[in-house]
Amino acid sequence: MPHADVQGRRLYYETHGPEPGGKAGTPLVLAMGIGGSCKGWLPFQVPDLSKDRPVLIFDYPGVGGSEPMGAGFTTADLSDTLAALLDALRIPQADLLGAFMGGMVAQELALRHADRVRRLVLVGTYARADAKRRLILEQWRDLARHEVPLELLVRDRLLWTAQDETLAQTDLIEAMFDFFKRDGAPLTAEVFAAQCDAAHAHDTLDRLANIRHPTLVICGRQDLLTPVALHQQLAEGIPDARQVTVAYGAHLVMVESVETFNRTVQQFLDD
Repeated sequence: MPHADVQGRRLYYETHGPEPGGKAGTPLVLAMGIGGSCKGWLPFQVPDLSKDRPVLIFDYPGVGGSEPMGAGFTTADLSDTLAALLDALRIPQADLLGAFMGGMVAQELALRHADRVRRLVLVGTYARADAKRRLILEQWRDLARHEVPLELLVRDRLLWTAQDETLAQTDLIEAMFDFFKRDGAPLTAEVFAAQCDAAHAHDTLDRLANIRHPTLVICGRQDLLTPVALHQQLAEGIPDARQVTVAYGAHLVMVESVETFNRTVQQFLDD
């Protein structure tokens, strides 16, 4: 399995598509949200998005094949880790697509390491958590720390991330539960709780005007976890941003409207 030595620990990553350089497009980095490993990108995004450009996926510290960082961390810390991974892989600049916590990491990377980013795609995320988002994240964190069975955690997260039509597909939902029962979570309860804390504390609202990169803010119209209004806040705060709201889809819009989502991202990156 490919690992890079990043900040004194081994970080798992995968590259897909053409080799960087030549006629290949700018490398695209996909940053996952909380609770998932980079392999979540493989079924729906990697096949389409890696046709014309190199695609890099990676596991955060303590997730999947990556060694843990420590007791606590922030989205800024994770952006520094990602910058160090780009250094280790000799990628001077990349496009960056981040979902939920990955979108928060993307914002911090654009602010802290501006020269490493060409374009940003922010999906199902926010600049600052409001009261409801803070309560949700506190609940998820506390459920994890009380060692609630994984199936209950997954069920609670699905209620916030999938739209009604997806939840009605009982075969799909049962298959997801079977997957988690078989393979288990890709991270410990403590790492998941630390991710919740990082997303809870994330705050770039007063710094959005300093993000000077062309930015696509994309969300599903039915998103309950990160509603359209939070995406509007991002798009209005970033000077060179545009917002796309996909009619069919919720927080899992990249899965529920995969063709529309991938096509919208590709068009933006190719502009």
